[in-house]
Amino acid sequence: MKTITVPIEDSPAYPIEQLLNEGTTLSEVLFVDIETTGFTASGSALYLVGCVYFMDEKWTYTQFFAENYDEELAVLTAFFEFAVDYKFLIHYNGNRFDLPYLSQKSAQYSLPYSFDRFDGIDIYRRIAPYKDILGLPDLKQKTVEEFLGLERDDKYSGGQLISRYHDYVCEKDPALLDELLLHNADDLKGMLKVVSMLAYPDLFLKPLRVMKVHANYFNDVNKKRSQEIILKLRFTSPLPKAISLRALGCYFSGEGIDGSLKVPLFEEEMKYFYSNFKDYYYLPAEDTAMHKAIAGFVDKEHRVQATASNCYTRKKSFYLPQWEVLFTPFFKREYRSKELFFELTDEFKKSRSGFNMYAEHIMSSMFQHRDD
Repeated sequence: MKTITVPIEDSPAYPIEQLLNEGTTLSEVLFVDIETTGFTASGSALYLVGCVYFMDEKWTYTQFFAENYDEELAVLTAFFEFAVDYKFLIHYNGNRFDLPYLSQKSAQYSLPYSFDRFDGIDIYRRIAPYKDILGLPDLKQKTVEEFLGLERDDKYSGGQLISRYHDYVCEKDPALLDELLLHNADDLKGMLKVVSMLAYPDLFLKPLRVMKVHANYFNDVNKKRSQEIILKLRFTSPLPKAISLRALGCYFSGEGIDGSLKVPLFEEEMKYFYSNFKDYYYLPAEDTAMHKAIAGFVDKEHRVQATASNCYTRKKSFYLPQWEVLFTPFFKREYRSKELFFELTDEFKKSRSGFNMYAEHIMSSMFQHRDD
């Protein structure tokens, strides 16, 4: 068995510390990628396990390589013995392939190894829901690397290297060995870059900071003068490439650690509907509902029992949309309208936490309704 250790010049652009549980350090993080001669552990051979780790203030990769089929057990044992000092695994589609494969191989050899004690993250699984937003045709690691503008020295796929590994076992050609090691090394170094893709799900899953808010006038597509508020955002991690998203009448754009959200602002009369309509009278002349404790003094000919659809008060003000009841009281244009709004009060204008919460609500809602 060969063991190859090489320092890596680059570092991840993503703050990996944000992924870790309290008490876990960067030196306990292990990136993992394996190479095999097939997809099932029972019908193929494990010939290479590669790891990336942080040691002596730099990133390094180590590869455990089986020079023949009989060294599979040695590679497997060497990896798990190496991994004993680590707590957090990072991999690309490892939940589906790498980790089950290694676990099944351990079971075949009646080894006591498992991944039960590890925390970790599968980069592939985390970014998969955002493939369409990013305009990716698929989520192969090489595709994501191309999206990030990365270049590889390796020109082969894992499948193409299977026959080359069989040839190496027979011929021991150093050129074949270089190809096999290079593919895995590029996967490992690529993961250090691809981990920056986690900044995209962070937009929708982690807190956002609103740095500044201001109103803006513009002419819509119908040349109608309209209003909007613009929220200037700050992200917890930098976006590797600029993106934009339009949904629900809102527009998001982000680049680096800064972003902008444009949200329509409505200046009009809206209605607040009381839920306990049986306790109210509706006053047709005033077009409003009034609690019976007060409206009981109104002449009977000027009042009727309120119903769910007319048990409201009207108010002209500035309103912002919301797609679930986040802020109360909430307003609607009509009883059966599905659109919800809340009033942009002077008090809310001063609430940084309120705008932070609202920005997160907008981003989550835009993602959920992006195809509407």
